[in-house]
Amino acid sequence: MLTYLDFEKNLKTIQDDIEAAIIRGDVHAKKILSKELENEVKILYSNLTDYQKLQLARHPDRPYSMDYIDIFLSDAYEIHGDRHFKDDMAIVCFLGKIQGQTTMVIAEEKGRGTKNKIARNFGMPNPEGYRKALRAAKLAEKFNIPILMLVDTAGAYPGLGAEERGQSEAIAKNLQEFSSIKVPTIAIVIGEGGSGGALAISVADRLAMMEYSVFSVISPEGCSAILWGDPQKVENATKSLKIVPEYLYQANLIDAIIKEPVVGAHRDKIGACNAIVDYYLTSLAEIKKDKNFVLSRYEKIISYGVFTES
Repeated sequence: MLTYLDFEKNLKTIQDDIEAAIIRGDVHAKKILSKELENEVKILYSNLTDYQKLQLARHPDRPYSMDYIDIFLSDAYEIHGDRHFKDDMAIVCFLGKIQGQTTMVIAEEKGRGTKNKIARNFGMPNPEGYRKALRAAKLAEKFNIPILMLVDTAGAYPGLGAEERGQSEAIAKNLQEFSSIKVPTIAIVIGEGGSGGALAISVADRLAMMEYSVFSVISPEGCSAILWGDPQKVENATKSLKIVPEYLYQANLIDAIIKEPVVGAHRDKIGACNAIVDYYLTSLAEIKKDKNFVLSRYEKIISYGVFTES
């Protein structure tokens, strides 16, 4: 069963008509309705608001990291634990091959179904998750293996236990280490990129965002509650935060926007997966041409932000 958002109601109506035509065996009606659905999709997705893009980034049918990994990674071997506390299932690390290219994949995973979501803490990592990610990255560095990072989290877990075990230190350590790691690194925001929880695995030679993803310092709900004292002003907050890819690309905070299939990643998982793989392999080839890519990465990082002296 497909899930339709409020602004997708017309799509659902047409899709229901198509299914009814199929049941009736009306091939002509199915053909006409399919063309109508295609046109409606193009019109709808070419005029999305920032808030609607946020809704798509959180769409329940949108592929999560494991959906992509299961498709594009062959000979996959999972790496568990941080060797200090435990295995944080909100972050997964796999060594495998992407179209023959040996790769270390580090990703945040939200989980499907109640039991799995709880086990993965709804994709909100604890410090041991970030330490596991760093351990996997150091292993990749040792054997000269490039790293692909998939970002998809509402934020790092803010619980008492996480703070006691050094949440902020774990994130800061990753920012420091990933900025100087001596293998090519590519990070892609596939859904939500929330605050330090996203930053901890997105310091890379290339940082890209899927077309319908978001990257923000705080959730729009949190922002509206703080600034306006009204968590219902989420649409205003989303627009003010400028968290969709177009704004971030214009500000030179990301390197690329990965186009999704016309119907979005939530309707075409394979097409979205192919777009990720194409970007990864193309970017990896470009990075490898730069003999001083670690220095280039550092220069890119320190160029973020603008200030003036008065």
